[in-house]
Amino acid sequence: MNTANRIKSVTLGGVITIEELVAIARFNATVEFSETYKARVKAARELVEKWTREKRVMYGITTGFGILCDKLISPEETSLLQKNVIEASATSIGEPYTVEQSRAVMVAVLQNLGSGYSGVRLEVLEMYREFLNRGLAPWAPREGSVGYLCTEAHLARTLYGAGKMYYRGQLMDASEALKLAGLKPISLESKEGLSLISGTSSPTALATLALYDMLKASKAADIIGSMTLEVSRGQLPAFDERVSKVRPHRHQAETAANVRRLLSGSPFSASAQGHHLQDPLSLRGIPQLHGAAKKTLDDAKMTLEVELNSCSDNPFVWPDISEPDIISSCNCDASYVGLAMDSSCIAATMLAKMSERRNTHMIDGNMSGYPWFLVKQPGLNCGMMVPQYSQAAILNDMKILSAPATVDSIPTCGNQEDYVSMGYNAAKKAVTVAEKLESVLAYELLSVFAAHQFIEEGVKPGKAAKALLKEMSLHIPALDKDMFFHPYICYLKEFIHSGEILAIAEEAVGELF
Repeated sequence: MNTANRIKSVTLGGVITIEELVAIARFNATVEFSETYKARVKAARELVEKWTREKRVMYGITTGFGILCDKLISPEETSLLQKNVIEASATSIGEPYTVEQSRAVMVAVLQNLGSGYSGVRLEVLEMYREFLNRGLAPWAPREGSVGYLCTEAHLARTLYGAGKMYYRGQLMDASEALKLAGLKPISLESKEGLSLISGTSSPTALATLALYDMLKASKAADIIGSMTLEVSRGQLPAFDERVSKVRPHRHQAETAANVRRLLSGSPFSASAQGHHLQDPLSLRGIPQLHGAAKKTLDDAKMTLEVELNSCSDNPFVWPDISEPDIISSCNCDASYVGLAMDSSCIAATMLAKMSERRNTHMIDGNMSGYPWFLVKQPGLNCGMMVPQYSQAAILNDMKILSAPATVDSIPTCGNQEDYVSMGYNAAKKAVTVAEKLESVLAYELLSVFAAHQFIEEGVKPGKAAKALLKEMSLHIPALDKDMFFHPYICYLKEFIHSGEILAIAEEAVGELF
């Protein structure tokens, strides 16, 4: 997987990847429009303006919205209609998007409306591009969307100077933020208000951020699981490539290869072979469970990259030279994103449930052969006892969040929208699940670090574990007695989230699958 923080600039106009969206949203890569992007936006806009002048009946342009689509709107009222729909749709409440999430949604909007099938003016899209490049992020509460309209409307209000924005990290009135950034508010014209809030932009954006972190965490799970296997004197025959040849799932074989590579040349692992016949499933089943989870995440990645490079506006413009048309359809439905993220939440939770079991194996003195809770003088000290309580609680949260959102449907819009995908909620909870997976893995890694104090003198871990333990020891003291563990857990979570754990491991043993 490409590292998003290495991408400094992204040009929209062709296919973009989830790494490129994350590069813009999280790492502030600059955004440019290709000449192709500009040309196709202008071509579609010319058609919308022509048909509006001709008083053609077009959903949401010369008609009302939803079940009110039989109400005709005069050409003189088309601009007011677009502002009205933005104002009336900004109904989401609760905690706001982070700056990163707000930026991600804007990128998804630029992809959606810049596809050449939407019909908005280039000037509108240039405003969002300038927001991204000048450090502006609209404030938008994230609760209360079924997949479109509500959160996007809060973002869109800032285009004409309403609402609030973050400017270089500071929250202020949008009008003031625009002024400080050297921008002037714009007015919306025919179709533009509807387009800005239609489509799958917000679920796709949140899903992309979540999936990027889940994919990184799945590799971190291989690394941490291998370190646990090593310190637990795990038996390597379960990872023999012949095992995967008789059950040829690609992701299983790749995970087993990762474990072999991570433990290759480990004196400690070599010395443990033949110590016992068979390990618990949480150790010997790493290729099987991790592999199944990675396949699900990879499937989700393919889905999101299609969605990220699609037009999900409604209605959309078909600028075919011989037969141009405007078509009302349902590409704004978020079922693809929702199902992908419901499945990804389950996959992430499965990675976490195995991590918790491996952790428990290490801290249980009857199973590991180490002192109870990996601490000297257990009884006087609790050691890794209570961190596992927190790990269990977070895993329980993940299990709750793994209940699928997309199986539900509550009709909206006077039953004009008599089915609703709920893909937004699937994507929204995936962001939380991804963060919790990193936390669960951090607790396991803390126990691995604690366990190494009991390794016999002169027995060395493999190259990857050695490099990781060396880095961790710069931030974590010897865990030989009770102390305030919280800052070390937070450090390890960020160690995983940032991808540093993966970078160090791959520096030691080469690129992992």
